[in-house]
Amino acid sequence: MLSKLHLKYPGATVDNEVVEPSKQQLHNYKVLVGQTPGLDYINFTWNCMTSSEFEENWKEKKMTKKADFIHMIQMLYYVKDPGATISFFQSLLDKNGKLLIILVSGDSGWGKLWRTYRNDLCHTEISQCVTTGDIKSFLESRGVRYQNYVLPSQMDITECFSEGDEKGELLLDFLTEVQDFSKMASAELKAGVLNLLRDPDCSVESDGKVIFNNNLEVIVINQLT
Repeated sequence: MLSKLHLKYPGATVDNEVVEPSKQQLHNYKVLVGQTPGLDYINFTWNCMTSSEFEENWKEKKMTKKADFIHMIQMLYYVKDPGATISFFQSLLDKNGKLLIILVSGDSGWGKLWRTYRNDLCHTEISQCVTTGDIKSFLESRGVRYQNYVLPSQMDITECFSEGDEKGELLLDFLTEVQDFSKMASAELKAGVLNLLRDPDCSVESDGKVIFNNNLEVIVINQLT
């Protein structure tokens, strides 16, 4: 992303506020930056904190700094209030600033799975099971304009339907976000989830394979007006 911006605005200096609660992931990012030549135009600020902590810290310091570009990629699942988080970061945008969000599409297999089994699978203290459908509803309720783009993606989940298959069991854990799902779930819940995963709203079957709709969606929001 930074290299693309640099190509378009070669003379610009970039202040990059990195917000990441995992010390290990932040370390990995720093190592990658250290190994990448030609980043002299970027000033990195490393914030080892959650987005909520970043917001609290920003408000406590009464910061007035504005941002030209903010990206929240695959992260709104892990905040308690996605709508409030969007509103805060949108308030930080400068004139012509852009806020980019990427999540699983509301029309994907994830959307169907979560709408059907949200109460059984979603542990809201960890993940909100939120899709772009939820985000678009929130934005529309507030009269916020946005642009959206689908990023097609699919995943072969055929092994999920082979009882005892090691890869299939791990895939089921991933899809349901429940460790040892096959052991922990009731027979009724497991059967229901497996049936839903084969549903045309979730997957297509072709050449003996079950291909899950893993589509992502991009939402781009402008500065508050």
